[in-house]
Amino acid sequence: MATLTHDGRGTRTRAAVRPATSLPGLGLAVVSAASFGLSGALAGGLMAAGWSAAGAVTVRVAVAALVLLWPALVVLDGRWSLLRRHLRTITVYGVVAVAGCQLAYFNAVRHMQVGPALLIEYTAPVAVLGWLWFRHGHRPTRLTALGAALAAVGLVLVLDLLSGADVSLPGILWSLGAMAGAAVYFVLSAEESDLPPLVLAAGGLVVGTVVLLLAGLVGVVRLEASGADVAYAVGTVPVWVPVAGLGIVAAAVAYVTGIAASRRLGSRLASFVALLEVLFALVFAWLLRDEIPAPVQFAGAALVLAGVVVVKLGERND
Repeated sequence: MATLTHDGRGTRTRAAVRPATSLPGLGLAVVSAASFGLSGALAGGLMAAGWSAAGAVTVRVAVAALVLLWPALVVLDGRWSLLRRHLRTITVYGVVAVAGCQLAYFNAVRHMQVGPALLIEYTAPVAVLGWLWFRHGHRPTRLTALGAALAAVGLVLVLDLLSGADVSLPGILWSLGAMAGAAVYFVLSAEESDLPPLVLAAGGLVVGTVVLLLAGLVGVVRLEASGADVAYAVGTVPVWVPVAGLGIVAAAVAYVTGIAASRRLGSRLASFVALLEVLFALVFAWLLRDEIPAPVQFAGAALVLAGVVVVKLGERND
């Protein structure tokens, strides 16, 4: 991951850790988490209608790339040198943070249950803490460590792992790959850069779409889709409704606001606020899929939220 930041100069170090504008950044981070959290419920409906998981995610990324392409070109305003200068960042973002993270997760759940795979992937904030400590010498405060511990316990409860779950070495390794991809997303998103968030998101999604399609062509993942209507708790809808929701809200809005939030909050705080995604996922699964959370999951949600608050307090005392 040494190539993920251009240098270790002071301005970039501060941007990675200390937020300049907390309130707008927190708002953007929550919007991003909610948008990402919608993806599971929408994709669940598509998979019940005959789509493969990889097919749903590939369409999600491709639609988002198409939606953001024109606005990104408008924002770029002919500054092609800016695009060339940041080509490596865009490529790494698309290959690792978008496509690589998804591919690793798909392969993980082929070997182990979804809950443990998600738990390992959601340890990305810990990886970010380790990266900032190793790369920039920013040792986590006691409050940050306490917040991380609270959030970790909360995730165990939210993902309902106490009932017992099977794990495997290949599954763990693939889940760690997904975790690394998520960590790269936060580190790259938080970099101080003259590349607009909209352009980074659009470029990364275009690259991610190409990688996912190639992975499907060579058989790494199964790309299957269906034109059948999709059933949710609120009723049956045409297939384009969840497809549009996945592409526009759960990808385009999610990535753009996530990058903008990371640049305001820094990768450390942004990665912990992003854990709220799992809470929003529970709510949307309840509303759209009639999947009622267990009481222990509500308790876990409260711990995750408490962990995020404590990490925020740790930022103030850093």
